[in-house]
Amino acid sequence: MSLQTLEQNPLPIESIIGLSGISWERFNKIQSGFDDISSIKLTYTGGLLEIMAPISDVHENVKTTVGYLLEGYMREKGIRFYGRGGFTLKKEGYSSGEPDESYCIGTNKAVPDIVIEVVITSGTLNKLEVYKPLNIPEVWFWKNKQLQIFHLTNGEYQPVTRSHFFPDLDLELLQHYIDYPDQYDAVIAFQKAIREL
Repeated sequence: MSLQTLEQNPLPIESIIGLSGISWERFNKIQSGFDDISSIKLTYTGGLLEIMAPISDVHENVKTTVGYLLEGYMREKGIRFYGRGGFTLKKEGYSSGEPDESYCIGTNKAVPDIVIEVVITSGTLNKLEVYKPLNIPEVWFWKNKQLQIFHLTNGEYQPVTRSHFFPDLDLELLQHYIDYPDQYDAVIAFQKAIREL
């Protein structure tokens, strides 16, 4: 999908249902009912459950573009990384969430260093509360065509202007290429821009 198409058609609304008062045991039963439906994302924290179903390819396109660009940056800078994708991250008895993308930096770990969430429609949950019990160092959000990074400091997420893992990464430059009309061209142009810095 091109940027021109996005500008002509507003971002689609995802279908989100929020439920409260859900026990961990009940959440696990509900989650098992969706095991065979990969397009449904369940997020749970402290008794709150959010069920989200994307209704267009915009969500997938943005998350993949962000991932490709970030991977291109790490390759250009010689940063060792391990893509973990969107697997379920759980703090037993309290939280469960599936990021859109995730990465371990330096070494492969059980818990990723960075998770990325693409938000087309705001839900009922604070996603930071899902990742805080797992001590995920950074949570990146793409929302309203803007990228924002939160870094875990003293047990709380704080908004930051630079990634702890990539202090030289210019987020405005990255955002420019996320908005690029063509995904393939975006990655090539971004890598070229990095080399010229």
